[in-house]
Amino acid sequence: MRDFAYVIAKTPEDAVVADGTNIMPIAGGTELLNWFRLGIAAPTSVIDLGHIPGLGTIAQTDDWLSIGALASLNDVGAHAVVRSEAALLSQACLAAASAQIRNRATIGGNVLQKTRCAYFRTEAPVPWACNKREPGSGCAAYAGLNERHALFGWTDDCVATQPSDPVVALAALEAEVELAGRDGRRILPVTELHLTQEDALAAGLDPARTETRMKPGEIIVGYRVPIRKGQRSAYVKVRERASYEYALVSAGAVIELDGGKISRASIALGSVAQKPWRLVKAEHELVGLPPTREAVLPALRAALADARPLSQNRYKISMAAGAAARAIVEASA
Repeated sequence: MRDFAYVIAKTPEDAVVADGTNIMPIAGGTELLNWFRLGIAAPTSVIDLGHIPGLGTIAQTDDWLSIGALASLNDVGAHAVVRSEAALLSQACLAAASAQIRNRATIGGNVLQKTRCAYFRTEAPVPWACNKREPGSGCAAYAGLNERHALFGWTDDCVATQPSDPVVALAALEAEVELAGRDGRRILPVTELHLTQEDALAAGLDPARTETRMKPGEIIVGYRVPIRKGQRSAYVKVRERASYEYALVSAGAVIELDGGKISRASIALGSVAQKPWRLVKAEHELVGLPPTREAVLPALRAALADARPLSQNRYKISMAAGAAARAIVEASA
Protein backbone atom coordinates (compact mmCIF):
# COMPACT_ATOMS: atom_id res chain seq x y z
CA MET A 1 0.00 0.00 0.00
CA ARG A 2 1.35 3.41 -0.98
CA ASP A 3 0.40 6.62 0.79
CA PHE A 4 -1.06 9.41 -1.33
CA ALA A 5 -2.84 12.69 -0.74
CA TYR A 6 -6.53 13.00 -1.60
CA VAL A 7 -8.08 16.25 -2.83
CA ILE A 8 -11.69 16.98 -3.83
CA ALA A 9 -12.01 19.33 -6.81
CA LYS A 10 -15.01 21.69 -6.84
CA THR A 11 -14.45 23.07 -10.37
CA PRO A 12 -12.58 21.82 -13.45
CA GLU A 13 -10.00 24.50 -12.78
CA ASP A 14 -9.38 23.03 -9.31
CA ALA A 15 -8.45 19.75 -10.98
CA VAL A 16 -5.93 21.27 -13.39
CA VAL A 17 -2.40 20.80 -12.09
CA ALA A 18 0.97 22.07 -13.24
CA ASP A 19 2.60 18.66 -13.27
CA GLY A 20 0.46 15.68 -14.15
CA THR A 21 3.12 13.01 -13.68
CA ASN A 22 2.61 12.37 -9.95
CA ILE A 23 -0.87 13.84 -9.60
CA MET A 24 -3.77 11.92 -11.11
CA PRO A 25 -7.50 12.58 -11.39
CA ILE A 26 -10.06 9.99 -10.35
CA ALA A 27 -13.69 9.86 -11.45
CA GLY A 28 -15.40 6.45 -11.36
CA GLY A 29 -12.15 4.78 -10.32
CA THR A 30 -12.76 1.58 -12.27
CA GLU A 31 -9.47 1.99 -14.16
CA LEU A 32 -7.23 3.97 -11.81
CA LEU A 33 -7.63 1.44 -8.98
CA ASN A 34 -6.39 -1.28 -11.33
CA TRP A 35 -3.37 0.86 -12.16
CA PHE A 36 -2.61 1.15 -8.45
CA ARG A 37 -2.87 -2.60 -7.92
CA LEU A 38 -0.66 -3.49 -10.88
CA GLY A 39 1.96 -0.82 -10.23
CA ILE A 40 1.20 1.04 -13.47
CA ALA A 41 0.65 4.26 -11.54
CA ALA A 42 1.83 5.44 -8.14
CA PRO A 43 0.69 9.08 -7.79
CA THR A 44 1.57 11.16 -4.79
CA SER A 45 -1.82 12.91 -4.99
CA VAL A 46 -5.25 11.94 -6.31
CA ILE A 47 -7.76 14.62 -7.30
CA ASP A 48 -11.40 13.54 -7.09
CA LEU A 49 -13.45 14.94 -10.01
CA GLY A 50 -16.70 13.35 -8.87
CA HIS A 51 -17.94 16.38 -6.95
CA ILE A 52 -17.69 18.93 -9.78
CA PRO A 53 -21.26 20.11 -10.51
CA GLY A 54 -22.53 19.95 -14.07
CA LEU A 55 -19.99 17.49 -15.47
CA GLY A 56 -22.48 14.65 -15.49
CA THR A 57 -25.06 16.47 -17.59
CA ILE A 58 -26.41 15.13 -20.90
CA ALA A 59 -28.38 17.69 -22.93
CA GLN A 60 -29.34 18.66 -26.47
CA THR A 61 -28.73 22.21 -27.66
CA ASP A 62 -29.76 23.03 -31.21
CA ASP A 63 -27.81 20.66 -33.43
CA TRP A 64 -25.42 19.44 -30.71
CA LEU A 65 -25.58 16.82 -28.02
CA SER A 66 -23.48 17.78 -24.99
CA ILE A 67 -22.23 15.01 -22.71
CA GLY A 68 -20.32 15.78 -19.52
CA ALA A 69 -17.21 13.76 -18.74
CA LEU A 70 -18.68 12.47 -15.47
CA ALA A 71 -21.76 10.94 -17.11
CA SER A 72 -21.69 7.21 -16.41
CA LEU A 73 -21.72 4.73 -19.29
CA ASN A 74 -25.14 3.47 -18.18
CA ASP A 75 -26.54 7.00 -18.04
CA VAL A 76 -25.28 7.77 -21.56
CA GLY A 77 -26.47 4.42 -22.89
CA ALA A 78 -29.97 4.80 -21.46
CA HIS A 79 -30.49 8.48 -22.28
CA ALA A 80 -33.46 9.01 -24.62
CA VAL A 81 -31.78 11.66 -26.79
CA VAL A 82 -28.60 9.60 -27.17
CA ARG A 83 -30.64 6.55 -28.15
CA SER A 84 -32.65 8.49 -30.74
CA GLU A 85 -29.99 10.80 -32.19
CA ALA A 86 -26.74 8.84 -31.68
CA ALA A 87 -27.81 5.22 -31.37
CA LEU A 88 -24.35 3.76 -31.83
CA LEU A 89 -23.03 5.72 -28.83
CA SER A 90 -25.78 4.23 -26.68
CA GLN A 91 -24.97 0.76 -28.02
CA ALA A 92 -21.23 1.21 -27.48
CA CYS A 93 -21.67 2.36 -23.88
CA LEU A 94 -23.99 -0.52 -23.04
CA ALA A 95 -21.62 -3.03 -24.67
CA ALA A 96 -18.79 -2.09 -22.30
CA ALA A 97 -17.90 -4.10 -19.18
CA SER A 98 -20.74 -5.15 -16.85
CA ALA A 99 -23.80 -3.26 -15.62
CA GLN A 100 -22.22 -2.75 -12.20
CA ILE A 101 -19.04 -1.26 -13.67
CA ARG A 102 -21.03 0.88 -16.12
CA ASN A 103 -22.79 2.45 -13.14
CA ARG A 104 -19.41 3.75 -11.93
CA ALA A 105 -17.35 4.13 -15.09
CA THR A 106 -17.49 7.59 -16.70
CA ILE A 107 -17.37 8.42 -20.38
CA GLY A 108 -14.49 10.79 -19.64
CA GLY A 109 -12.36 8.11 -18.02
CA ASN A 110 -13.36 5.28 -20.34
CA VAL A 111 -11.71 6.78 -23.42
CA LEU A 112 -8.45 7.15 -21.47
CA GLN A 113 -8.19 3.56 -20.27
CA LYS A 114 -4.98 1.67 -20.94
CA THR A 115 -4.46 -1.16 -23.38
CA ARG A 116 -5.57 -4.67 -22.46
CA CYS A 117 -2.27 -6.16 -23.65
CA ALA A 118 -1.48 -8.98 -21.21
CA TYR A 119 2.21 -8.12 -21.23
CA PHE A 120 1.31 -4.63 -19.98
CA ARG A 121 -1.48 -5.67 -17.58
CA THR A 122 0.64 -7.60 -15.13
CA GLU A 123 1.69 -6.92 -11.57
CA ALA A 124 5.04 -5.29 -10.92
CA PRO A 125 7.78 -6.29 -11.18
CA VAL A 126 7.09 -6.99 -14.86
CA PRO A 127 8.77 -10.31 -15.79
CA TRP A 128 9.06 -9.59 -19.54
CA ALA A 129 9.80 -6.77 -21.94
CA CYS A 130 7.22 -3.97 -22.12
CA ASN A 131 8.22 -0.47 -23.19
CA LYS A 132 5.04 0.96 -21.68
CA ARG A 133 6.07 -0.33 -18.25
CA GLU A 134 9.87 -0.33 -18.51
CA PRO A 135 11.10 2.09 -21.22
CA GLY A 136 13.78 0.57 -23.39
CA SER A 137 13.04 -3.02 -22.40
CA GLY A 138 11.36 -3.95 -25.71
CA CYS A 139 7.93 -5.24 -26.70
CA ALA A 140 7.25 -8.87 -25.87
CA ALA A 141 3.97 -8.82 -27.83
CA TYR A 142 5.70 -7.92 -31.10
CA ALA A 143 7.01 -11.47 -31.53
CA GLY A 144 4.82 -13.07 -28.86
CA LEU A 145 1.09 -13.46 -28.25
CA ASN A 146 -0.27 -10.68 -30.45
CA GLU A 147 -3.57 -12.03 -31.79
CA ARG A 148 -5.48 -9.13 -30.16
CA HIS A 149 -3.08 -6.41 -31.17
CA ALA A 150 -2.81 -3.65 -33.75
CA LEU A 151 -3.23 -3.71 -37.51
CA PHE A 152 -2.44 -0.03 -38.04
CA GLY A 153 -0.04 2.59 -36.71
CA TRP A 154 2.18 0.31 -34.63
CA THR A 155 5.96 0.40 -34.38
CA ASP A 156 8.50 -2.11 -33.11
CA ASP A 157 8.33 -0.23 -29.79
CA CYS A 158 4.70 -1.16 -29.13
CA VAL A 159 1.85 -2.97 -30.90
CA ALA A 160 -0.92 -2.24 -28.37
CA THR A 161 -4.46 -1.08 -29.17
CA GLN A 162 -6.93 1.31 -27.52
CA PRO A 163 -9.77 -0.78 -26.01
CA SER A 164 -12.53 1.80 -25.43
CA ASP A 165 -15.96 1.14 -26.97
CA PRO A 166 -17.44 4.67 -26.65
CA VAL A 167 -14.44 6.33 -28.30
CA VAL A 168 -15.11 4.36 -31.50
CA ALA A 169 -18.70 5.61 -31.56
CA LEU A 170 -17.60 9.18 -30.82
CA ALA A 171 -15.08 9.03 -33.67
CA ALA A 172 -17.68 7.78 -36.14
CA LEU A 173 -20.05 10.54 -34.99
CA GLU A 174 -17.29 13.12 -35.61
CA ALA A 175 -17.63 14.33 -32.03
CA GLU A 176 -15.41 16.87 -30.30
CA VAL A 177 -13.77 16.61 -26.89
CA GLU A 178 -13.34 19.59 -24.57
CA LEU A 179 -10.18 19.71 -22.46
CA ALA A 180 -9.32 21.96 -19.50
CA GLY A 181 -5.71 22.75 -18.65
CA ARG A 182 -3.31 25.37 -17.37
CA ASP A 183 -3.75 27.42 -20.55
CA GLY A 184 -7.53 27.35 -20.37
CA ARG A 185 -9.90 25.20 -22.37
CA ARG A 186 -9.52 23.81 -25.86
CA ILE A 187 -11.48 21.58 -28.19
CA LEU A 188 -10.17 18.71 -30.31
CA PRO A 189 -11.88 16.34 -32.70
CA VAL A 190 -12.16 12.99 -30.92
CA THR A 191 -10.27 11.46 -33.87
CA GLU A 192 -7.26 13.60 -32.90
CA LEU A 193 -7.29 12.89 -29.16
CA HIS A 194 -5.33 9.63 -29.36
CA LEU A 195 -2.01 8.95 -31.07
CA THR A 196 -0.86 5.80 -32.77
CA GLN A 197 2.68 4.72 -32.06
CA GLU A 198 3.65 6.02 -35.53
CA ASP A 199 1.99 9.39 -34.76
CA ALA A 200 3.97 9.73 -31.55
CA LEU A 201 7.25 8.74 -33.21
CA ALA A 202 6.72 11.27 -36.00
CA ALA A 203 6.18 13.97 -33.37
CA GLY A 204 9.42 13.07 -31.61
CA LEU A 205 7.61 11.51 -28.64
CA ASP A 206 7.96 8.14 -26.96
CA PRO A 207 5.85 5.85 -29.20
CA ALA A 208 5.16 3.39 -26.39
CA ARG A 209 4.20 5.77 -23.60
CA THR A 210 2.60 8.73 -25.40
CA GLU A 211 -1.01 7.77 -26.13
CA THR A 212 -2.90 11.08 -26.41
CA ARG A 213 -2.43 14.74 -27.30
CA MET A 214 -3.43 15.79 -23.78
CA LYS A 215 -0.98 18.08 -22.02
CA PRO A 216 0.27 17.35 -18.49
CA GLY A 217 -2.43 18.16 -15.99
CA GLU A 218 -5.26 18.42 -18.54
CA ILE A 219 -8.61 16.75 -17.92
CA ILE A 220 -11.56 15.92 -20.16
CA VAL A 221 -14.54 18.17 -19.43
CA GLY A 222 -17.01 16.73 -21.92
CA TYR A 223 -17.98 15.97 -25.51
CA ARG A 224 -19.99 17.71 -28.23
CA VAL A 225 -21.72 15.39 -30.66
CA PRO A 226 -23.19 16.88 -33.86
CA ILE A 227 -26.76 15.84 -34.61
CA ARG A 228 -27.60 15.56 -38.30
CA LYS A 229 -31.16 15.12 -39.50
CA GLY A 230 -31.73 11.76 -41.11
CA GLN A 231 -28.53 10.08 -39.95
CA ARG A 232 -28.68 6.44 -38.88
CA SER A 233 -26.06 4.60 -36.87
CA ALA A 234 -25.08 1.28 -35.32
CA TYR A 235 -22.22 -0.21 -33.30
CA VAL A 236 -21.00 -3.78 -33.69
CA LYS A 237 -18.68 -5.40 -31.16
CA VAL A 238 -17.07 -8.75 -31.98
CA ARG A 239 -15.84 -10.52 -28.85
CA GLU A 240 -15.24 -13.99 -27.52
CA ARG A 241 -18.23 -13.84 -25.19
CA ALA A 242 -21.20 -11.52 -24.85
CA SER A 243 -20.58 -10.38 -21.26
CA TYR A 244 -17.71 -8.44 -19.72
CA GLU A 245 -15.29 -8.83 -22.59
CA TYR A 246 -13.21 -6.44 -24.66
CA ALA A 247 -13.55 -6.34 -28.42
CA LEU A 248 -11.44 -8.37 -30.78
CA VAL A 249 -12.69 -5.86 -33.35
CA SER A 250 -15.47 -3.29 -33.21
CA ALA A 251 -17.06 -1.01 -35.79
CA GLY A 252 -19.23 2.09 -35.65
CA ALA A 253 -21.16 3.25 -38.70
CA VAL A 254 -23.04 6.50 -39.27
CA ILE A 255 -24.84 6.77 -42.61
CA GLU A 256 -27.40 8.88 -44.43
CA LEU A 257 -29.61 7.47 -47.18
CA ASP A 258 -31.09 9.07 -50.28
CA GLY A 259 -33.38 6.98 -52.44
CA GLY A 260 -32.21 3.80 -50.76
CA LYS A 261 -28.53 4.55 -51.49
CA ILE A 262 -25.82 5.77 -49.13
CA SER A 263 -25.34 9.53 -49.51
CA ARG A 264 -22.91 9.96 -46.62
CA ALA A 265 -20.93 7.55 -44.46
CA SER A 266 -18.62 7.71 -41.48
CA ILE A 267 -16.96 4.46 -40.38
CA ALA A 268 -14.63 3.87 -37.41
CA LEU A 269 -12.98 0.69 -36.23
CA GLY A 270 -11.92 -0.21 -32.70
CA SER A 271 -9.23 -2.54 -31.31
CA VAL A 272 -7.15 -2.27 -34.49
CA ALA A 273 -4.89 0.65 -33.48
CA GLN A 274 -3.94 2.79 -30.51
CA LYS A 275 -6.76 5.11 -31.55
CA PRO A 276 -10.16 4.69 -33.24
CA TRP A 277 -9.39 4.05 -36.90
CA ARG A 278 -11.48 5.87 -39.50
CA LEU A 279 -11.94 4.17 -42.88
CA VAL A 280 -11.81 7.43 -44.83
CA LYS A 281 -11.18 5.80 -48.20
CA ALA A 282 -14.19 3.52 -47.80
CA GLU A 283 -16.40 6.40 -46.66
CA HIS A 284 -16.02 8.04 -50.08
CA GLU A 285 -16.46 4.83 -52.04
CA LEU A 286 -19.63 3.85 -50.17
CA VAL A 287 -21.53 6.87 -51.50
CA GLY A 288 -24.06 5.74 -54.08
CA LEU A 289 -24.11 2.11 -52.94
CA PRO A 290 -27.10 0.35 -51.38
CA PRO A 291 -26.56 -0.49 -47.68
CA THR A 292 -26.26 -4.23 -48.20
CA ARG A 293 -23.41 -6.50 -47.15
CA GLU A 294 -22.72 -7.59 -50.73
CA ALA A 295 -22.53 -4.00 -51.99
CA VAL A 296 -20.37 -2.45 -49.25
CA LEU A 297 -17.98 -5.28 -48.43
CA PRO A 298 -15.62 -4.77 -51.43
CA ALA A 299 -15.09 -1.10 -50.54
CA LEU A 300 -14.43 -1.97 -46.90
CA ARG A 301 -11.95 -4.69 -47.83
CA ALA A 302 -10.13 -2.29 -50.16
CA ALA A 303 -9.85 0.27 -47.34
CA LEU A 304 -8.19 -2.38 -45.17
CA ALA A 305 -5.61 -3.28 -47.81
CA ASP A 306 -2.92 -1.19 -46.08
CA ALA A 307 -3.28 -3.05 -42.77
CA ARG A 308 -0.03 -4.44 -41.34
CA PRO A 309 -0.96 -7.61 -39.49
CA LEU A 310 1.34 -9.15 -36.92
CA SER A 311 2.25 -12.83 -36.78
CA GLN A 312 -1.04 -13.93 -35.17
CA ASN A 313 -3.71 -11.35 -36.01
CA ARG A 314 -4.24 -11.45 -39.77
CA TYR A 315 -7.76 -12.75 -39.08
CA LYS A 316 -8.68 -9.29 -37.78
CA ILE A 317 -8.59 -7.83 -41.30
CA SER A 318 -11.56 -9.86 -42.58
CA MET A 319 -13.24 -9.59 -39.18
CA ALA A 320 -12.99 -5.79 -39.28
CA ALA A 321 -14.44 -5.62 -42.79
CA GLY A 322 -17.29 -7.90 -41.75
CA ALA A 323 -18.02 -5.92 -38.60
CA ALA A 324 -18.11 -2.64 -40.54
CA ALA A 325 -20.43 -4.15 -43.15
CA ARG A 326 -22.74 -5.43 -40.44
CA ALA A 327 -22.77 -2.01 -38.74
CA ILE A 328 -23.80 -0.37 -42.04
CA VAL A 329 -26.59 -2.90 -42.61
CA GLU A 330 -27.87 -2.51 -39.04
CA ALA A 331 -27.70 1.29 -39.28
CA SER A 332 -29.77 1.25 -42.47
CA ALA A 333 -32.51 -0.69 -40.71
